[in-house]
Amino acid sequence: MRRILVLMLAATAVGGTLNVSGARAADKLRVVASIPDLKALTEAVGGTLVEVDSLARSTQNAHDLEARPSLMIKVRRADALILNGLDLDDWADVVAQGANNPKGDVHPAGNPHYTLDPGLAAQVTQNILEGLARIAPQNRAAFERNRQQFLARLEEAMGRWNKLLEPYKGAPVVVNHNMWLYFLTRFGLVQAGSIEERPGIPPTPSHLVKLVNHMKQERIKVIVVEPWGDLKTVQRVAQEAGAQAAVLASSVGALKGTDTYINWVDSNVKMLAQALR
Repeated sequence: MRRILVLMLAATAVGGTLNVSGARAADKLRVVASIPDLKALTEAVGGTLVEVDSLARSTQNAHDLEARPSLMIKVRRADALILNGLDLDDWADVVAQGANNPKGDVHPAGNPHYTLDPGLAAQVTQNILEGLARIAPQNRAAFERNRQQFLARLEEAMGRWNKLLEPYKGAPVVVNHNMWLYFLTRFGLVQAGSIEERPGIPPTPSHLVKLVNHMKQERIKVIVVEPWGDLKTVQRVAQEAGAQAAVLASSVGALKGTDTYINWVDSNVKMLAQALR
């Protein structure tokens, strides 16, 4: 049986505890990430020294992924499996173990969508670097160089993004699914409500009535929704509240032009700024 390194990135340090594979120095490292965001960040660190695949597709809600045999094959062939943690990708344990896993409130351990905050990319990529270097220590210098180049590009982009959203600091925003808090907080915006009553739980009519009244009172102009969200309900609430729905990319690759981590954040910042005007 192949032995792989499992990295749990929600931990402060790399939480790899399951079996380090013996990757040959001449081979690219085969890495599987649970979600596209982590795939993109791993590619930024690994560069040409890694081949990275994602278990979740960019167009789906990562909470709802079904463990299929094809995903198990991907993991079986990997040198490393990179997980988000905080219950976003519990199904990855199912994939790795070939067992079933019960579903419930999709955020029982807190909000797991930290990759939406570009300010946390330095910590996440450092954890990825340490994990890759455990498998291929001879490539640590290359991983370090790739990471520093990525962070330099990210820092330059952060200046643009902060400038673009500066006029809207403190503005209240309603979200569909409670996954945007890290992103909104990073740029000084306020999450003022959600379409879902609880993460992953469809809203009741009474909840939506209260939300519409709240949006009218607070003059909230925007509802952020994911490409896989219930756009019909979001648009109805927006219309009743005198607001508009802004479809943002929930993960890398979820919308056209969001195929890298920086392009992904860039698209979301521009879309949100346009909706807030």
